[in-house]
Amino acid sequence: MLDLASSDVGKVPRANRTKGNYMSIVDSVAKAFCPIHREGWPFIAIAFVATIVIGWFASPLFWIGLILTAWVAYFFRDPARVTPVDDNLVVSPADGVVSHVVSVVPPEELELGSDPMLRVSIFMNVFNCHVNRAPIGGRIIRVAYRAGKFLNAELDKASEHNERNGLVIERGDLKIGVVQIAGLVARRIVCFVREGESVGAGERFGLIRFGSRLDVYFPLGTVPRVALGQTMIAGETVMADLSVKSGKGQPLTRVS
Repeated sequence: MLDLASSDVGKVPRANRTKGNYMSIVDSVAKAFCPIHREGWPFIAIAFVATIVIGWFASPLFWIGLILTAWVAYFFRDPARVTPVDDNLVVSPADGVVSHVVSVVPPEELELGSDPMLRVSIFMNVFNCHVNRAPIGGRIIRVAYRAGKFLNAELDKASEHNERNGLVIERGDLKIGVVQIAGLVARRIVCFVREGESVGAGERFGLIRFGSRLDVYFPLGTVPRVALGQTMIAGETVMADLSVKSGKGQPLTRVS
């Protein structure tokens, strides 16, 4: 009779086990390092070259430069996000903190009319991921750049006076405006999409370098699912459920 206890049945060959362990280590390392957005590579290269040059003349400064280079790489990280698949949900277009939830007339360049809309503002500091994502899926019907000042992006008047780039996403009868706003440090707004193109909810549409703010304009009557001070994750955090009508459904969330 065959002795199963002493046979090789059910055993994994040593070569396969070694390969499996190796692939597991590689996978863990890959997950530990976040992808870098292509917009960041020129800045990383400049920082690295400057570090080498400065370190050549003053070696102690090499390590400071290396840390700053690592920070630049960290700033331009572009992690994958898990976006809910539901046309009724509006997701955050940016990482950051909710700084304003108000009803205001949208900027003229968006051509959304003169009636007030719900505006939710998200402030991004220099440590947030600055890749911007579409809050809903639809067609880009408006892209408008407006030159302006570089006031502190946390100020309410930054929506009106600062340099900004706005776009309007249309899906059926729904129109939502998204405005990228430059701040004290962030003076370079990047937008990847053009009028007439289509985007999916959570897809990348732009980037603002080194700290800034995003404003999202909803139809008046939309019930926000966010609160002042709430931390947002681009492409994941739900800002509003369009199936919930004004005065019904879940109340405004709170920070506790």
